[in-house]
Amino acid sequence: MGLNDAWLALVEEEALEPDLAICDAHHHLWGKREHRSAPRYMLEDFLADIDKSPKDGGHNIVSTVFVDSNAMYRARGSRPMKPVGEVEFANGVAAMSRSGLYGKTRVAAAIIGHADMRLGAKVGPVLDAMIDAAPDRFKGIRHCTTFDADDALPKHRDAPVPGLLLDENFRAGVAELSSRGLIFEAWLWHPQLPELTDLARAFPELTIIVNHCGGPLGIGPYKGRRDEVTMLWRKSLSELAKCGNVFVKLGGVNMVINGHDWHRREKPPTSDELVAAAGQYIEFSIEAFGADRGMFESNYPAERITCGYGVVWNFFKKVTQYFSADEKAKLYHDTAARIYGLTPPS
Repeated sequence: MGLNDAWLALVEEEALEPDLAICDAHHHLWGKREHRSAPRYMLEDFLADIDKSPKDGGHNIVSTVFVDSNAMYRARGSRPMKPVGEVEFANGVAAMSRSGLYGKTRVAAAIIGHADMRLGAKVGPVLDAMIDAAPDRFKGIRHCTTFDADDALPKHRDAPVPGLLLDENFRAGVAELSSRGLIFEAWLWHPQLPELTDLARAFPELTIIVNHCGGPLGIGPYKGRRDEVTMLWRKSLSELAKCGNVFVKLGGVNMVINGHDWHRREKPPTSDELVAAAGQYIEFSIEAFGADRGMFESNYPAERITCGYGVVWNFFKKVTQYFSADEKAKLYHDTAARIYGLTPPS
């Protein structure tokens, strides 16, 4: 499974609030990929991470949302259509999970694929093929736009360029999403948040979900400038939150790009350490968007490089320990279930 199983096993925690229903609103699966968290991460691997809390029954993960991973693209056919294979793959995983043979968790109950928005209006047939591939589960796409001119920042496989969210062709592709009632998932970095705000205002009928609390950076030119980064991130995220069609995924803030070096330690961090280091990002995101527009995510296995699955959920639960039962129900399950159109398990 993972390359750091033994290291992660050094810190295990009893699940807090084990009965709280959770929809893990953001995770990945792939069959073969060069990734330092896991070269292969399939259904059984994900379920092993969910269940890896030997002291108790673990966290109550009732459903999950699969998000594009560049996995199982079609080997043949036109380049624009190749990502349809990933939707087919995820839908097959969802069917396996729905059978009940793999436990109670409905993995990939909703699917977010990838389609190239730079195709403009020509992306329409790609989206229609994805709808046909998973009519009950396909909910939208993510086209990553993370970009920084500094070479210290990683370059994403989608090869984004400056100002992509403002690009005319890109927006013509987004219009195809909007006309079909599909979701646009945005993975970008905090300096780009104003561009997403502009997009949200241009497409008020489009549901937009910003990933990973809006991507506050802590490496490269942003290293050692946490106060400055936080100030800009707060200002930009607050402005984005004024757009009622935008939602936020709460998580994805324990990665190396956020400025953490957990992966270099002898032991992984505890949930208390995560709260001290990154709790402010979760707290402010909830403050900005509210429980009706926020949803928790594991970001696994990407976050597997730095912390354990159960520890991540304890981190969230410690941040929200004084929230009301209604607020917790929304943040951990109900908001995601509503936005992704998840039906109760039958």
